[in-house]
Amino acid sequence: MKVTFILPAIGKKPGKKYIGTWKMEPLTIAQLKALTPQNIETELFDDRLELIDYDTRTDLVCITVETYTAKRSYSIAARFRERGIPVVMGGYHVTLCPEEAGLYCDSVIIGNAETVWKQMLSDAKNGTLKRRYTGVTAEYDISPDKSIFRGKPYLPVSLVETGRGCIHRCEFCSISKFYCSHYYCRSHDLVVKDLRRSKNRYIFLVDDNLVANRKNAAELFRRITPLDKKWAGQGTLSMAKDRKLLKAMKDSGCEIILIGFESLNKENLRQMNKSFNYALGERDELVERIHDAGIGIYATFVFGYDNDDERTIEDALEFAKKHNFYTAAFNHLLPFPNTPLYDRLKADNRLIYDKWWLADGYNYGELAFHPKKLSAEKLSRLCRDARKEFSAPKTVLSRGFASLGRTSPLMWGLFWGMNLRLGDEIDQKMNVPIGENLDELPK
Repeated sequence: MKVTFILPAIGKKPGKKYIGTWKMEPLTIAQLKALTPQNIETELFDDRLELIDYDTRTDLVCITVETYTAKRSYSIAARFRERGIPVVMGGYHVTLCPEEAGLYCDSVIIGNAETVWKQMLSDAKNGTLKRRYTGVTAEYDISPDKSIFRGKPYLPVSLVETGRGCIHRCEFCSISKFYCSHYYCRSHDLVVKDLRRSKNRYIFLVDDNLVANRKNAAELFRRITPLDKKWAGQGTLSMAKDRKLLKAMKDSGCEIILIGFESLNKENLRQMNKSFNYALGERDELVERIHDAGIGIYATFVFGYDNDDERTIEDALEFAKKHNFYTAAFNHLLPFPNTPLYDRLKADNRLIYDKWWLADGYNYGELAFHPKKLSAEKLSRLCRDARKEFSAPKTVLSRGFASLGRTSPLMWGLFWGMNLRLGDEIDQKMNVPIGENLDELPK
């Protein structure tokens, strides 16, 4: 038996190659590879890097689907199903929209796949594939098998999972919906094992909120300190209230932490159910504490909430420039399916597309709903303008010299590689069509 894994791209502009943006190894597929019996042959086509061989000899196709890649995923599936090859789909989008995904494949996996993967493979081999498998989040004493990445030009950064989910209930977040606002710590022994096996010194700790459980985080940092790895991860601004935690992070090799500031406006934060991010009187101080600890910040902002106007976007940009963040993202709000945000906008009749991820004519960078104080087109343009200004040479130079005093020399080199190409990537990504036309596919 042979299984073909596929990681779809978002889409591409007519006559252009796929966008050359950051290509990280798809950890989910390495985990599934590790769960697959050795007597089953496997292959991977990463649609972001290479052409898919639709004529490959295979017995089963497995596609990991995100909302941005759903349309492309369904198109890919159709090509293989035309040959009579069964297709299984899983991932966040499939869990949030199982009925929709089921129209375009032979079987869906809802939730995490570890507890049902081997049963699904056995059923597929025996010709008894079920329409739906429902997995649960569970600890597995198994490390990802990254041999499936061999020969593919991924960035020299290893991904290591430390936990899944998040304790918060942000209105726009599909992760919160997927894990029902629970956080699941991964065994520290497994994390250490994966870090020791990593061929790269630089690591991205895959965790939606690394400091969701501070006691667990502190112990994890203690365990990984002797490994001499440099890492980045995701956290929250409130972690800076704990100076001992910050020191433990830095001692363990933390160089960059991604923080979702989302908004500087208190009413917006209240509406998105992110009141834990208020810190209005101490926001600047907490940022400075992180920087003083020698940790750079990848700041993210999201615009489109009801109190957003030109001023709130300008305020966020000035805040980001003031603190010379390592890098920053200025994104428009996107209503992911089956989130509270999506339900609210639909109830208010503010959605431009009922299903933007399937709509013909929807392009990357466009809004899928009507904001309250700005037109959809203007908000999209303002977000793009903020990204462009933050990546302008003068701003990059200022941030680069600030980064030199915060992070290691090698991370300073990475700073220039990341930020000097940022402006071009912004233009490449804007208005890329999402997927392909689905008119010929079953509804």
